[in-house]
Amino acid sequence: MNDHIQPDGSAEHEHGALGDAEYAEFMELAAEEGFDAEDIEGAIDAAGHGPLPVLAVVGRPNVGKSTLVNRIIGRREAVVEDKPGVTRDRVTYEAEWAGRRFKLVDTGGWEQDVLGIDASVAAQAEFAIDAADAVVFVVDAKVGATDTDEAVVRLLRKAGKPVVLCANKVDGLSGEADAAYLWALGLGEPHPVSALHGRGTGDMLDAVLEALPEAPAQTFGAALGGPRRIALIGRPNVGKSSLLNKVAGEERVVVNEVAGTTRDPVDELIELGGVTWKFVDTAGIRKRVHLQQGADYYASLRTAAAVEKAEVAVILLDASETISVQDQRIVTMAVEAGRAIVLAFNKWDSLDEERRYYLEREIETELLQVAWAPRVNVSARTGRHMEKLVPAIEAAIAGWESRVPTGRLNAFLGELVAAHPHPIRGGKQPRILFGTQAGTKPPRFVLFSSGFIEHGYRRFVERRLREEFGFEGTPIHISVRVREKRGKKK
Repeated sequence: MNDHIQPDGSAEHEHGALGDAEYAEFMELAAEEGFDAEDIEGAIDAAGHGPLPVLAVVGRPNVGKSTLVNRIIGRREAVVEDKPGVTRDRVTYEAEWAGRRFKLVDTGGWEQDVLGIDASVAAQAEFAIDAADAVVFVVDAKVGATDTDEAVVRLLRKAGKPVVLCANKVDGLSGEADAAYLWALGLGEPHPVSALHGRGTGDMLDAVLEALPEAPAQTFGAALGGPRRIALIGRPNVGKSSLLNKVAGEERVVVNEVAGTTRDPVDELIELGGVTWKFVDTAGIRKRVHLQQGADYYASLRTAAAVEKAEVAVILLDASETISVQDQRIVTMAVEAGRAIVLAFNKWDSLDEERRYYLEREIETELLQVAWAPRVNVSARTGRHMEKLVPAIEAAIAGWESRVPTGRLNAFLGELVAAHPHPIRGGKQPRILFGTQAGTKPPRFVLFSSGFIEHGYRRFVERRLREEFGFEGTPIHISVRVREKRGKKK
């Protein structure tokens, strides 16, 4: 995502998506409602941020990477067990420290293959280092540097990325002496940390902020003159490679009945509908990532990276099978990444009337969170309805890039609040005072209110925004800033 580059390549104004005149008018409105200028600017910056720098956490198994990730993001989300090889479906998280946000890539918990440990570790480390702007290299200070640690160090030196050395499992002063031995790795100062108890993590994160750039360069989009990037994602063997071959009009990707044939994303420039697109055929996301070894887990990480680099995620689902929990997780991955989304139901030509009936019911219940996504029913085998794919992708991109002027948005909010006020809670009725769209790709709104706005009402506002302004094929992010009571005028 990048809100600092316009389609014509010009730099966007420093106030997010707001121009000078619109920003001045907005700040005047904010002052009338009793908001501080600093609070308003902070809210717009937070809601309208562009691409975030990426920090990778690497190291051999069981050194405490997932524990450190949980400590950094401030919640227990990465699965932690006292054994190597434990992981979970998600590998990227958004984190914040000292007012700066960044993306965190957790490469922890791949299965060790005793016959190829060096290859397995190298695969994970190479992916993480390649995708990152900076790296936290975690070493167990109690054990000291191992041969595997030395192998990762060689990769880090070769990559030339900024590295912060984390000496984990230092629970007291006695452990700091163990950490000092890690100077020998040649990566600079070891930061003694106890990820479990939080000791030393603040100083380490300060060093991380010094290593991270403000924001990475944009890697996609028409602003740089390159083709739009489309990521094909879905469960293994759902037909992603077959679909790519069909739209390309030739056999460009290996297709095999064995699920998981594709390991690395394959970028293909394909002309479709008179436009050149860059399609990425990603490796299938397996149901139990933590049971994967080497290449399969690596493929899952690469799929997450492909989604991050894409503008549109075409999510392929097998129409002949029941929509699974894993399908829903893949949809959630694309939504949380903030990508434009198209749902493509493959093998449509094989359905009978009964299956079509039940599939419609499943879509209504299981895919409710993306009811706004364009849907195409295709057959990768026969090429049926392939011509509908491009209009669906273009509609999703248009929604993803669309923006509502602040004046029009506030007229809409005023009518909405008057007709459907927030429910009274505890004798009080919070009210949305005004708002603005702080960014695009995807559309990000910040609303300013007189009190806490419940999630149900936020969902209602999002639904009405879609009814009024469209936003087909794109997630919408809505954040709310509440006016502080003390020292404020009405």
